[in-house]
Amino acid sequence: MDFTDVSLTALRVFRAVAEQGTFTAAAASLGYTQSAVSRQIASIERAAGAELLVRRRDGVRLTPAGRIVMRRATAVLDEIDRAARELSGLPGPGGTVRLGWLPSAGTTLVPRALAALRRGDPGVRVVSREGTTPALARALRAGSIDLALLASAPPFRAPDAESPPLALQTLTERSLCLAVPEAHPLARGEFADVADLTGQQWIAGPSSGADVLLGVWPGLDERPEIAHTARDWLAKLHLVAAGCGLTTVPSAMAAAVPPGVRVLPVRGGPQETRRLLLARLPGPPAEPVVRLAAALRAAALEVDLDL
Repeated sequence: MDFTDVSLTALRVFRAVAEQGTFTAAAASLGYTQSAVSRQIASIERAAGAELLVRRRDGVRLTPAGRIVMRRATAVLDEIDRAARELSGLPGPGGTVRLGWLPSAGTTLVPRALAALRRGDPGVRVVSREGTTPALARALRAGSIDLALLASAPPFRAPDAESPPLALQTLTERSLCLAVPEAHPLARGEFADVADLTGQQWIAGPSSGADVLLGVWPGLDERPEIAHTARDWLAKLHLVAAGCGLTTVPSAMAAAVPPGVRVLPVRGGPQETRRLLLARLPGPPAEPVVRLAAALRAAALEVDLDL
């Protein structure tokens, strides 16, 4: 086992593959060809003398040896990034937290928490990015973010099957709701019945693994008619306002919907609840991570009081 010839490029490629979940996605994020990514992974596996990634039909997963190398690679890359920031005169990362969040959390919870943190603890610097639950869980494992806001639906399984399990805390648990145009017949009542959702047109997010048909009411006894596909929550809600179809929303987003949209509870079927989880790697968190986590918990309580 000899890592003396492993390049920083190979370490960055290895982290990108672990985070993105596939060689193709890692190549796209780095601007490399897939064959170049494969060569870098082969070089680091030769140096380790062990298989670091399990290649599966649905992507790659870290082996036990891969998790060890990932921890060390992350430490090395973080030190290099720290040196670059110090040399360029940017603030050191001692007060920096990297946060990943779901699009729905970005409408109210994240802005409220960051505003409160700036007022009460301006020394903590937060850099953040949006992503899906699977992508953010991979980013936590890869060490490229420190905290993540993840979604969980019944039966509320862990975000991934990797070991050790992520440290999870439930911030909110709320009912899934329905967004309908104000001129739609369903908007005349105070709730929608699940039986009335048959035959409706839907505005859904693009299908991708765990997020298949995000925006369609779960468990419908028919193949739903997808009238429009949009990844952005605000775009979906504006399409609802334009009368283009229905979509699902967490109840916490009710305050953020544009004019022309009504948010209704749904009755007559199994209770559809969604949890918002605060996730991180196990182990003692750094102090800036603790402070951001506290701000997110406080913001979640405030949002609950506003509902």
